[in-house]
Amino acid sequence: MANTSSAKKMVRKIERRTAVNKARRSRVRTYLRRVEEAIASGDQKAAQDAFKSVQPELHRAVSRGVFHKNTVSRKLSRLSSRIKALAA
Repeated sequence: MANTSSAKKMVRKIERRTAVNKARRSRVRTYLRRVEEAIASGDQKAAQDAFKSVQPELHRAVSRGVFHKNTVSRKLSRLSSRIKALAA
């Protein structure tokens, strides 16, 4: 348990930051789920629309420090290739 006043303040700050990051992560997962569902249904147009909406969300999460940039880059690349595969 935190003993000093500065440590207690840090605990409060970390709790607030954790709540914000959790909300951001949840928001991104919702967008990703929409893309996954569109891919699973086989609807390429819906998948492309969902993909266009998830891209800025993922990049925003990177800029806020929620995800690493390489992780987001990998996710977008894999989603993009799966959407292209629907056309074939």
